[in-house]
Amino acid sequence: MNIVDVLLQQRHEEGNPIRVGLVGAGASAKMIALHLMTPIDGIRLVAIANRTLANIRPVYEDGGVTSFTEVTTAAAMDDAIAQGTCAGTDNAMLLCETDKIDIIVDATGAVEFGAAIAVRAIENRKHLVFVNTELDSTLGPILKVHADAAGVTVTNTDGDEPGVAMNLLRYLKSIGLKPVATGNLKGMVDLYRTPETQRDFAAKYSMNPKVVTSFADGTKLSMESTVLANATGFRVGRRGMYGFPCGHVNEIINHLPMDQLLAGGLVDYALGAAPHTGAFVVVHEEHPIRQSHLGYFKMGKGPLYVFYTPYHLPHLQIAGTIARAVLQGDATVAPIAGPVCSVATVAKKDLQAGEVLDGVGGFATYGSIENAGTFNAEHLLPMGLSEGGRVVRDIRKDEPIRRTDVELPHGRLCDGLYAEQIRHFS
Repeated sequence: MNIVDVLLQQRHEEGNPIRVGLVGAGASAKMIALHLMTPIDGIRLVAIANRTLANIRPVYEDGGVTSFTEVTTAAAMDDAIAQGTCAGTDNAMLLCETDKIDIIVDATGAVEFGAAIAVRAIENRKHLVFVNTELDSTLGPILKVHADAAGVTVTNTDGDEPGVAMNLLRYLKSIGLKPVATGNLKGMVDLYRTPETQRDFAAKYSMNPKVVTSFADGTKLSMESTVLANATGFRVGRRGMYGFPCGHVNEIINHLPMDQLLAGGLVDYALGAAPHTGAFVVVHEEHPIRQSHLGYFKMGKGPLYVFYTPYHLPHLQIAGTIARAVLQGDATVAPIAGPVCSVATVAKKDLQAGEVLDGVGGFATYGSIENAGTFNAEHLLPMGLSEGGRVVRDIRKDEPIRRTDVELPHGRLCDGLYAEQIRHFS
């Protein structure tokens, strides 16, 4: 039974709302902030951190907050929150260090910066929500190890497709059905889109062209699917997934290989399928009487059946993730152990020795999901670590990039955590 609404109402009536700190002031952060400020009983946005302090003001103003207190120390943030005013800072670490914040939402999409936030938040026993699939798909397993040791919850968010899929999958398991596949509904994938091809679309919706490119070139899809794979234990049928074209998501069962479904399950996506948004779960049912029951309820002939959620509302549904993490210690989506899949870096064009990779949503590379065993055996470069890497040999278009093919920047926290992740789960 979902009792989150009851628990939130109790917190509201007690005058003890969950206190949220938000990192970021981009398009996603603005939508999240607006939703949390307008308002949700039992949850209160109390602080925003962004490296450019001036960008915090319009985020607050959209939610009806005309002034906020600029702070430079954790003590000053404590005071501002205690007095009931909103705080703003260009130092995200203050959100981790204050005693007046229960949970931090990372809406940066940055791996190195997000890793620093995550480590500091966990050290200070703050729950953490990743609206940062780039980080979660790269370092989620080791960050969960640290979080478990500290007794806090780290989770990806409901509303993004991995959360929508995971909620549906958990529900189906709870009623005795056996999920064997899950994934997204995707309108299009063009591996070679760039910030230039996506510039007009990004401007129309006031978004970062690199972020929009990551949606179009399949990188974000691979990262979301990796988060889902790591949370379910399901693998991919091939590098990059099948992505079968479907008129409706129900048709996905006509394409997914039965032997792979029954050998541990698959993450994949339905391309161009109605209802064109949301997430799906495929279940397998062998029992002939149960098959007849499902047929009676118009679920099909079996033995495969498709269930789907026809929407995903990232900034709206995040409230449930926040509440579950703080009130119940329940992660919406989190790794069950070590990496099941990872996101490989693949050349989007011919690359010359000496070129510097521009990371997720850039001109140089795209990300492609691969099973962890193959990924490690081929020494592939994680897409989340690729930015800033200098290519040391010529690489052909569509060639996977190996870790030995690049020189990565020195001294990065994310690289240290990745090495720890390999050691821990080896």
